[in-house]
Amino acid sequence: MGRAYQNRKESMAKTSDQKARVYSKHARVIYVTAKQGGVDPSGNLALRSAIDRAKKDQVPAHVIDKALDKARGGAGEDFAPARYEGFGPGGCMVIVDCLTDNPNRTIGDVRQCFTKTKAKLGTPGSVSHSFDHCAIFVFPGDDEEAVLEALMLADVEVEDIESDDGKITVFTPPTEFAKARTALNESFGEIDFEIEEIQFVPREVAAIPAEDEPMFEKFMDMLNDVEDVQKVYHNVG
Repeated sequence: MGRAYQNRKESMAKTSDQKARVYSKHARVIYVTAKQGGVDPSGNLALRSAIDRAKKDQVPAHVIDKALDKARGGAGEDFAPARYEGFGPGGCMVIVDCLTDNPNRTIGDVRQCFTKTKAKLGTPGSVSHSFDHCAIFVFPGDDEEAVLEALMLADVEVEDIESDDGKITVFTPPTEFAKARTALNESFGEIDFEIEEIQFVPREVAAIPAEDEPMFEKFMDMLNDVEDVQKVYHNVG
């Protein structure tokens, strides 16, 4: 209980360039998800979730439609996932998930973020052992027993469930994402999820020294400015 997780909702962009980067990241996920599982959200729950997240971040409909049209056409770039691990400012542990059509460019851009903030890019597995890979759902509610019962009846494996301040948080294995989402919506109606995604959750959080905080903020800003970067996870509390 009480595990820390990160709400990856993008903050409101203050400039057109920042908005464009946010839109581009969402459009890329929608395109890849639609190309892999089909362009119909009703038959591709991962796509439906991606579109919902984009809408919550105020991505315009025409951006979403363009990504779907691109996937529907079957042409376009071939993006592949790439994951990098390392130690950020203050010794914090960091996992960076990317979608890339040019791995050499992406690793170069990510390495630059580490190098320019006196951080250290590690090898695969260097920090991921200190994180749990979970599907996470956060939504309004206070009856965790009813939620647990609904998930168990749907044969969903639940790793943890919490109720706090009028919100329910459910943790399941990543492979249970689609089944858990379906079970929750079928049991409680169409839920407006605050969070519905697969994340790396740190097993323990730690504070970084005050003198390292400005560099950590710079590090995070640099990573989020890299177009290929989709998600950044860390254990800073």
